[in-house]
Amino acid sequence: MIPRTFFERDPVTCARELIGCELVWNECAGIIVETEAYAAVNDEACHTFFRPSARKFVAENGPGIAYVYFNYGMYWLLNVLVKGGQEDGFVLIRALEPTRGIPLMRDRRNAARPAKPAKIEALCSGPGKLTIALGVDGRDHRRDLCRLTTIGFRQPTTASPWESGSRIGISRAKALPWRFLAAGNPFVSHQQ
Repeated sequence: MIPRTFFERDPVTCARELIGCELVWNECAGIIVETEAYAAVNDEACHTFFRPSARKFVAENGPGIAYVYFNYGMYWLLNVLVKGGQEDGFVLIRALEPTRGIPLMRDRRNAARPAKPAKIEALCSGPGKLTIALGVDGRDHRRDLCRLTTIGFRQPTTASPWESGSRIGISRAKALPWRFLAAGNPFVSHQQ
């Protein structure tokens, strides 16, 4: 599993270097194909900009801890705390290419939207979709992602080509090129 020291850097570096890593979540797993970085200071799109509870979370927790929140009253989103480098912040896990536990992921997604069964490319092609597929929810907030072998990140054997772009799904600080994607991967989210 990826050690805690990996998350003791700035969020942009971590977001970029998580591309190609595997996220393991109990019996399910997937290759990370899309992330977004958020800085804890002076980033209007980060929760720390307007939520005292997020600033408290950063102050009280160490690097590699899950920051899970309910977005727009619809979806849980999974972030990892990055702390101890040049700046603190979060990395949002936006999309995965499923590698293990695909029938269970499909069952969870189809249960959430029975009228529209999910294709393999769409199972985890967005931050809300992937938390549904993995079974991530509010109980996972503050989970240590560097302590267990059943939940956490694994480094790839080879580097993955990536590209960057503007963050999406937000209304502030959208222009920062802090969204990272596996180049040419069909499993990334399709929002622009």
